[in-house]
Amino acid sequence: MNDTTRDASNPDERVGVLLVDDHPLVRQGLAMLINKSPDLRVIGQAADTQGALALMAENEPAVAVVDLSLAGGSGLDLLKEIGRRHPTVLTLVLTMHDELFYAERALRAGARGYVMKGEETDEVIEAIRQVRKGEIYVSEHLRSTLVSRAAEPGPNAPSSAVESLSDRELEVFELVGRGQPTREIAKQLSVSVKTVETHRHRIKEKLGLRSGTEMVRYAIRWVEREAGSPA
Repeated sequence: MNDTTRDASNPDERVGVLLVDDHPLVRQGLAMLINKSPDLRVIGQAADTQGALALMAENEPAVAVVDLSLAGGSGLDLLKEIGRRHPTVLTLVLTMHDELFYAERALRAGARGYVMKGEETDEVIEAIRQVRKGEIYVSEHLRSTLVSRAAEPGPNAPSSAVESLSDRELEVFELVGRGQPTREIAKQLSVSVKTVETHRHRIKEKLGLRSGTEMVRYAIRWVEREAGSPA
């Protein structure tokens, strides 16, 4: 997908921000919000990894705001690629994906902050500013959860097993646990049904599960345990 835009206006002293999200309306709304800030401005927008990296090659932003679900790819992979190609660019994740499932992976991939869509707009602006200062920005709830996990005497078996999954496999596993059928998962992740089926097979192998039904039950229990709410 070639869906990129670059701000051709004259440079100014405001901090340059790149938006990477595969929903145009989300990008446009976020751009309007950021450009109203006296210290921030959007220098480009992209819908996928290729577009984001192309824009960065032309004009590196100070901060890249990245969704985890991108057209034909993974935001986690993009975070890692930004770290390799543009180590001075700071990244902030803004996504619908539950922070309890993905924030640790995003931080390990190089993100400096994690904000879920649906939070107050002021929080997004504050997160960009804090990341620009070199600080880590996460919600108080997530910070408390990470501290609690670090204080546990040993790894929890279900969580440790799930940690063996790749980033894409974890996305599929979570959606299975939330009751999504294969075709819906494929549509949501912009991949083929065959690809989802392949991921499901690998998940079963990694978790030592014998059948698809057993995997669904395991995924449901995992989602309920990690999120603290019904799938």
